[in-house]
Amino acid sequence: MQKVPTILGLALGVVPLLPTLACSGTDDASSSDTPRGGAGAGGSGGAGGGGPRSLKTRIAFGSCMHQDKRKPVLELATASAPDLFVFLGDNIYGDSEDIALLQAKYDKLAASPEFQGLLAAVPVIATWDDHDYGANDAGKEFPQKAATKALFLDFWGESAGSPRRTREGIYTSYLREEPGGTVQIILLDTRWFRDPLDANSDPTRYKHDYQPTADTSRTLLGDAQWAWLEGELEKPADVRIIGTSTQFGHEYNGYESWTNMPHERQRMVDLIKKTRAEATLFISGDVHWGELSRLETDGGYPLYDLTSSGITETWPEIEANANRVGSPVAENNYGFVEITWGETDHALSLGLIDVAGATRVEHEVSTSALRF
Repeated sequence: MQKVPTILGLALGVVPLLPTLACSGTDDASSSDTPRGGAGAGGSGGAGGGGPRSLKTRIAFGSCMHQDKRKPVLELATASAPDLFVFLGDNIYGDSEDIALLQAKYDKLAASPEFQGLLAAVPVIATWDDHDYGANDAGKEFPQKAATKALFLDFWGESAGSPRRTREGIYTSYLREEPGGTVQIILLDTRWFRDPLDANSDPTRYKHDYQPTADTSRTLLGDAQWAWLEGELEKPADVRIIGTSTQFGHEYNGYESWTNMPHERQRMVDLIKKTRAEATLFISGDVHWGELSRLETDGGYPLYDLTSSGITETWPEIEANANRVGSPVAENNYGFVEITWGETDHALSLGLIDVAGATRVEHEVSTSALRF
């Protein structure tokens, strides 16, 4: 019998932040989840907040966390007292079809004191990337995805009635009602439905592993997730954060990202325009360095993509990125989006903190600059 871990809301007495709005499409609004009390369960306007706070909301996030390594970045993130922490994938390095082995790796993460400390103080939500999905760079072809999905949802404390339990993939959405406004957090699944990528066939023209495909029939998110996402973007929110495990707004660099399916990236841009989803930004992980990218769009506002990677992992060489704002961060890091609520315009601070606790990236933008 498969062992079911009990780290969220049980063994550690911490309750994960759950969706406050049912997702569109297959979701049933009558069975939507709501935040529950517990240590850190309420943000500046959430349940169990314990008293008034300044009109700020701070959301921290990170990715690429090896279960066998120390995680001082998590200690720094915990000390910053965010209202929420988002894990953007590669939360373990599973890389196996052996479910018992994956379970053992989740158990190793659960025993990490830095991870336990974060869970004891801050509500968390999560999506996956390839290494916790089960295989490097894997997509829809991965044969054990149903089993690894069940393991993922159990580990992260997903409720039995969650739509994530019954539909394909693990995409989901959360809504936080704050004193100053509403934050929507959308977590995409870039693995379950993803068609094969085009391998690099011309190293004189392309870089590293992959090249952009010209086949517009290929999908990254799949029809069901795209339809659901359109419904989510039509919901009212003052600030919208889309979490994608792989980078969205950067310049093509030959590694996995939305740039390998340029028609899918354009579809996202077009969908944001179609739904008039203002004040939308992206957070991402995967690449083992941190950076802020700004993607200019025709007839729309610029789309920021704040990449934080990794909590424990680094990469020997940082790729060029014409869309980069400021300098990259080679050291272990975590990211944050801090919202200072105003009357009609809200200030967003997008930043990266390195393992020494230094603020390496901090970019200010107002929601009035992210409107049509």
